[in-house]
Amino acid sequence: MKHLVIGCGMSMEKQKHYIAMLLTQSIFAGMALFSKAAISKGMNPYVFVTYRQAFAIVALAPLAAFFERKSDVPLSYNLILKILLMSLLSTLSLDLYYFSIHYTTATFAAATTNLIPAITFFMALILRVEALSIKKSHGMAKMLGSSIGVTGALMFALVKGPHLNFINWSKENTRGTHSSNLNYSLKEEWLKGSLVMVIANIIWSLWLILQVPIVKQYPVKLRLATLYCLFSWIQSSIWAMVMERNISAWKLKWGINLFSVVYCGVIVTGLTYWIQLWTVEKKGPVFVSMFTPLSLIITAIVSAFLWNETLYVGSVCGGILLIGGLYLVLWGKNREAEREIKDQIVEIKDGITVI
Repeated sequence: MKHLVIGCGMSMEKQKHYIAMLLTQSIFAGMALFSKAAISKGMNPYVFVTYRQAFAIVALAPLAAFFERKSDVPLSYNLILKILLMSLLSTLSLDLYYFSIHYTTATFAAATTNLIPAITFFMALILRVEALSIKKSHGMAKMLGSSIGVTGALMFALVKGPHLNFINWSKENTRGTHSSNLNYSLKEEWLKGSLVMVIANIIWSLWLILQVPIVKQYPVKLRLATLYCLFSWIQSSIWAMVMERNISAWKLKWGINLFSVVYCGVIVTGLTYWIQLWTVEKKGPVFVSMFTPLSLIITAIVSAFLWNETLYVGSVCGGILLIGGLYLVLWGKNREAEREIKDQIVEIKDGITVI
């Protein structure tokens, strides 16, 4: 009986991790869907980023003050300058992301997010932050997976083919298709949006690589995240005021605009940060990354059924390649981590033998 209770407890503990990741990816899918809806209804993307960062500060600052109140880590002028420059990268990435989502779709936005691990890997190789051993299986997997992921993204953006009909929409539904579809029906606008979206992900990948030494230098993560959002809010406010001088565009009324910025600022930045931090601590970063494609699947289904967003065979095939490439990269990184642990164990055993 005791063993049965222990077994049930372990099963429940495993389910918590899966539920946490399902919730996280559902929230990320909501980010793409709600922000797309708000910007398609006329909200300026730069104003959106400004309000999002403001609500993120409101969400993170109390958490940082409470949970890290005993942390006494010095903050030098040199470190502040580094955080300021890193915030500039994140602001640029967000501005480009929300600008491009006006010309593409929520599904494409969710799809290109899956490209970030592959882009990060290529950039880490170029910057010599990560080494590649092509002769070993994990090295080949990372290289092949990254190449497949990039191919999938290009295919998603450029290849259409026949469209897929999940439901036999009536003529009224066809006429009543969401007005945002008009924005990306033109090939030129779609290509422009796709290119800008990829650039946004490249900048975000660079941010991920460059923030590693900063996190080591300033390990209080909540406080660091709050500083990022604070500097980003100042930067995005200046840029938004330059680009949007119409005061009426800054007014947040009850509706999708207010809901979207609060959702992205509080729920996405605040809640998912803690969920992912907890899951990484319990199960590791690879486990968290494995669930990334779920946001693409959820976004595609919701967009197709609620917004009548058209899915094409080429886009679906590109999405499959994206997911396949992502899992190859993750498998390679997992194998590499396991090999490193084994090498460390061997070194420890050798050291004990010598002693």
